[in-house]
Amino acid sequence: MSDAAPPPSFLPSRDKALLRRQLQAERQALVDRHRRAMHLQDVLRVWLVGRRETTIGAYWPIKGEFDALPALYRWSEADARRRIGLPVVDRDSRQLRFHVWYPGCPMEDDAYGIPKPKDTEAFEPQLLLVPCVGFGPHGVRLGYGGGFYDRTLAALSPRPTTVGVGYAHGFIPWLRPEPHDVPLDAILTEDGVAWQRDE
Repeated sequence: MSDAAPPPSFLPSRDKALLRRQLQAERQALVDRHRRAMHLQDVLRVWLVGRRETTIGAYWPIKGEFDALPALYRWSEADARRRIGLPVVDRDSRQLRFHVWYPGCPMEDDAYGIPKPKDTEAFEPQLLLVPCVGFGPHGVRLGYGGGFYDRTLAALSPRPTTVGVGYAHGFIPWLRPEPHDVPLDAILTEDGVAWQRDE
């Protein structure tokens, strides 16, 4: 029967730990991931045009995540005041601090084996680019489950504008926030602006 429901193994799990694994495996297996990444680079560059922020906190891409650094570096070249930062985990608070990054800056691995800037200046970003394993309606983000971004956002004042980036395959229409989740202000995919809070 052609209209039969797909077998349960092909449906997104409602168990968040399993859903994270499913979405990461899908992302790694995307045969056109490079093409999608090029489209998302363009979407991000266009979205940044006209933004007033001069400091952006980003991330070092892992596990097939979208690499935003090329687009951000081009953004930074247009104005000497613009700075990009990468996260450094504070072991005690388990929050993120952002340190200046630029191509060729000294790097070292953090406790999780992720490269971080070494001995560069720390700053509080005005805009925070957040990787999404998955995402849902109204700025709901599914991350890796460590809570680093939620703890960081709860501590930052003023709170930076938050922009999730990820591939469109990660949209989960039934995803709902948990009490500790901080919704994103916008979500970008290779297809364009998936969601943006009214300003």
